[in-house]
Amino acid sequence: MVRRNKPKQLSEPQIAEFMAAAAALHKAIVSPLVSTQCDHYRSMQDLHEALLKTVKDVTGKDAASIKRFGAGSK
Repeated sequence: MVRRNKPKQLSEPQIAEFMAAAAALHKAIVSPLVSTQCDHYRSMQDLHEALLKTVKDVTGKDAASIKRFGAGSK
């Protein structure tokens, strides 16, 4: 059995694929129109913040194509 070391970073094509998936997830998160006072809204806002952090961690840049979630975002 031959062991191969896995890369420590995503390739450019993998980053492009990740960003496309992140953009689709962003759209799914921000599309539902629910009250800002409900638990679902707060949960989606938390997920969106995690998505933005992950995009920055993976790409090293803020997600220019992914806007902030709602009016009360950090």
